[in-house]
Amino acid sequence: MESMRKLSSIVARAREASLSLPRTAKIVEVGPRDGLQNEKEILPTEIKIEFINRLSECGFRSVEVTSFVSPKWVPQMGDNSSVYKGITKKSGVSYPVLTPNIKGYESAREVGCDEVAIFAAASESFSQRNINCSIRESLLRFEPIMTRAYHDGVKVRGYVSCVLGCPYEGQIDPESVRYVAKRLHDMGCYEVSLGDTIGIGTPQSTEEMLRAVLHDISPDKLAVHFHNTYDRALENILKALTMGITVIDSSVASLGGCPYAKGATGNVSSEDVVYILEQLEVSTGVNLQKLSETAEWICDKIGRQNRSEYRKASDSL
Repeated sequence: MESMRKLSSIVARAREASLSLPRTAKIVEVGPRDGLQNEKEILPTEIKIEFINRLSECGFRSVEVTSFVSPKWVPQMGDNSSVYKGITKKSGVSYPVLTPNIKGYESAREVGCDEVAIFAAASESFSQRNINCSIRESLLRFEPIMTRAYHDGVKVRGYVSCVLGCPYEGQIDPESVRYVAKRLHDMGCYEVSLGDTIGIGTPQSTEEMLRAVLHDISPDKLAVHFHNTYDRALENILKALTMGITVIDSSVASLGGCPYAKGATGNVSSEDVVYILEQLEVSTGVNLQKLSETAEWICDKIGRQNRSEYRKASDSL
């Protein structure tokens, strides 16, 4: 009952505030990559392939598949090529992969990837500790990827982490986010996803950050990626929607975790996002019933509890 009250309260407040919401929104499902990458037990390749195929049938227009990184750093993604080659590519669905460097890009291209993603941070400390270089140095590393992608006709999506807070620096200046997002946009990223890595954002801080970024980049070139550490992700998403941003990253069953914040619940649940938007008459094209079934299936396969509020609410009905 508590979960349903929580979801109903968000919907009620949104309706009471008469929020100006778009009629449609696109959800980028990141469960297969961001949701699974920190799982310690290696999931069989065939399960990952079926997971992605099931998500494709749910109505998503974009499903993030894997990372082309060294298995030394992310063992779960060691079968990246096999996974990408094994999935059934459904017409109208994009299957982006993460490529942190030119070696990863070349490996992705060898198996036919036609959309990749690169990852920067708005926090200097996070950049140094996470990838051992400064923000400026990290952006320079992406230039060879962008050059190759341009000539290959490959779309590139950019990620900016720590847009609202950093586990080492605390609050992040919106101007830092603006700088990194603009650099990625100017380099040629067709879309820049802004990530609240430790999930400390509020609607107010989200608005302040987005206003800074929107000074240089139009809302149709932006996406938001919220973690739900303090149960504010859905409210932050609604704030972004009112500001014209209609692309949302989320993960089925709230898979994924944030190792930088104690108790972090990871990515906002795709089921919760779809449910809330449906209630507010914002179309996503995602079949909630199929999505819920897929969530139960993958949670059973990896031995994880489904952390979505929608699932908890369904149990209480």
